[in-house]
Amino acid sequence: MALHRTPLYDLAVTGGAKFVPFSGWEMAVQYRGLKAEHQAVRTAVGMFDISHMGKFQLAGKNLIAAMQKLVPSNLGRLTPGQAQYTVLLNDHGGIIDDVIYYHQGISQSGSLRDHQGFLIVNAATTQKDWAWLAGHLGTQGITLTDVSQDNVLLAIQGPKAAATLQPLVKNLDLSTLKLFNHGQGEILGAMAFIARTGYTGEDGFEVMLNPVAGQKLWAALQAAGAVPCGLGARDTLRLEAGLHLYGQDMDDDTTPLEAGLGWLIHWSEKDDFIAKEILQAQKAEGLKRRLVGLEMQGRGIARHGYPVLVSGTPVGVVTSGTLSPILEKAIALAYLPPTFSQVGQAVEIEIRGKLYPARVVKKPFYRPGQQ
Repeated sequence: MALHRTPLYDLAVTGGAKFVPFSGWEMAVQYRGLKAEHQAVRTAVGMFDISHMGKFQLAGKNLIAAMQKLVPSNLGRLTPGQAQYTVLLNDHGGIIDDVIYYHQGISQSGSLRDHQGFLIVNAATTQKDWAWLAGHLGTQGITLTDVSQDNVLLAIQGPKAAATLQPLVKNLDLSTLKLFNHGQGEILGAMAFIARTGYTGEDGFEVMLNPVAGQKLWAALQAAGAVPCGLGARDTLRLEAGLHLYGQDMDDDTTPLEAGLGWLIHWSEKDDFIAKEILQAQKAEGLKRRLVGLEMQGRGIARHGYPVLVSGTPVGVVTSGTLSPILEKAIALAYLPPTFSQVGQAVEIEIRGKLYPARVVKKPFYRPGQQ
């Protein structure tokens, strides 16, 4: 099956990108090199083509009430222009996907007053998410529109992101956008959706606009000093920041409590949501495993799928791992039983038949400004 290409593919080719297959897309994995791209985001500004991600427009009189049943977070407390990172839950409390819901307020169309919302989902789960949402929302008068193929989505990330993007934006002062806020602005003659969100642990924005304007924006940002970055740097950046990757660090058989996302469950603010009783029981009974941060104590890099041992006995498995370009240490995420998940716990990682020492550490591994 042929891989999809984003509207920015030709610009990536011209920019010397190296490509890899990713969730059905041919995506740039790096341009000038992973470490240089990573450092650009940590110290200045980098930009990512994330147009492969799923993009759903939602509308309907009962939108918020209907969505409230599908996620553990209280979307009802959002005001227009605010967003919520949350998870879609299945019937047994597993995570279908982690998503960002953007509340756009109420639109008036004749005698109808519809709530408007936008949902950004992972590329690998776009079809699965669509089927789940359509099955639960379609019968409640909610209109879903898949605009995944219609728009470019760019992430501009780093301490200089605002200063680099603002000169290209009209009718929106980016300093008024707080973290997880969004608005509309004009960029190079086109209307754009601009959110102060990202997946790197740094300040930054995610911008959605039509393909032609998206191509112009990419070129303008590069001319202004933004460094093109690929999926390789995106992965090392998010891991340093302790952010999850769906399909590795969580999946349909992982609950938010196990994944360290219990803070997304607004227990006292919601009457009911899918699998609430299951999650309440899990919380009361105690977890059998939890996601922790690991730091290697010498040579060796823990990778996805590597066994974690204590005193020679397997106790867990690595979900994500890399060599941190900033910390210059190998870091990882892994699921361990509570007995072995306390900070400071010594463990071993099996790498190609040999055992390498590591220890449990606090997450995130890196915070903005830390060098």
